[in-house]
Amino acid sequence: MRYSSRSGLMILVQLCMTSGFLALSPPLLAQTYAVKINPALNGFDVAIEPVTSTDMLVVNLTNRSTVKLRCDLRYDAAPQPLARKVTFVDPGKTEPSVFKAKRTWHSVVVDVNCKAAQP
Repeated sequence: MRYSSRSGLMILVQLCMTSGFLALSPPLLAQTYAVKINPALNGFDVAIEPVTSTDMLVVNLTNRSTVKLRCDLRYDAAPQPLARKVTFVDPGKTEPSVFKAKRTWHSVVVDVNCKAAQP
């Protein structure tokens, strides 16, 4: 029996190798989760941009006002314990706030409270 260069056996071997590669590479499969932002900006012009990835959430804060801001962030990503971060943002600048996963989460609620920074 003769096989062509792309025989059924070759295709089967390639499929098995590909599926085995995917099974051994869990970081390629991104964790999906919902992000809800609850802003309390106290009249300041602040852009909030969540950037999701497999093992962390980055919240970019852009200060479009004329004063330096202190932004308090509270992360609720059950079953992880609550986390709190403080980020200072100069006028016209963007600063990240990073929250890393210690356990698998399905949703994250982020409370963002920005106020003028004390001199």
